[in-house]
Amino acid sequence: MSLKLFAPRTAQPIDLAAAKLHLRVDNSAEDALIDALIVAATDDAEHLMGRALLPQKWQLTLDSFASDEITLQRPTVTAVDSVKYLQASDGVLTTLANTEYTLAAASDFTARLVPAFGKSWPATRAMPEAVQVVFSCGYADAAAVPEPIKAWIKLRVGALYANREGWTAGKKLEQNPHVDYLLDRYRVWTM
Repeated sequence: MSLKLFAPRTAQPIDLAAAKLHLRVDNSAEDALIDALIVAATDDAEHLMGRALLPQKWQLTLDSFASDEITLQRPTVTAVDSVKYLQASDGVLTTLANTEYTLAAASDFTARLVPAFGKSWPATRAMPEAVQVVFSCGYADAAAVPEPIKAWIKLRVGALYANREGWTAGKKLEQNPHVDYLLDRYRVWTM
């Protein structure tokens, strides 16, 4: 099983004006830097939570339809764009009709792809990456992203802006776990 970004988000949960207000920066001399820090902080938040923040597409690749359900990571999953598989008989890459499966995405933390009622997964060729699922995920827009996540991103931007080196001789940079608690409600915990 592998998961890779298929189409990245095209916007950020906070804009330059919100970040500059948080940083108390009035000039535009470092706008490009602050924009880059917003992207880095947003990427970090998504990584720490295991969650997509704004609309994006991911591709899950499997060796087969090994179980009755396929877990789709990176909630909140909003749609399945395609399910393709290598036919067992001739290895032709085939798109499975969307009437053949159902997205079970009622949870804020998990989503599953299951065969439609009365259906079963087709047989696949016994090869690595025989099944490809492309799905859309993320909150609808920046306004829908929860405020604690936006607050965490602003705090991370502030930390990155104030400490522009990974480490400084004679100075130890420490994380504040209380800041990271802002993300706990939205983390996708795995076992």
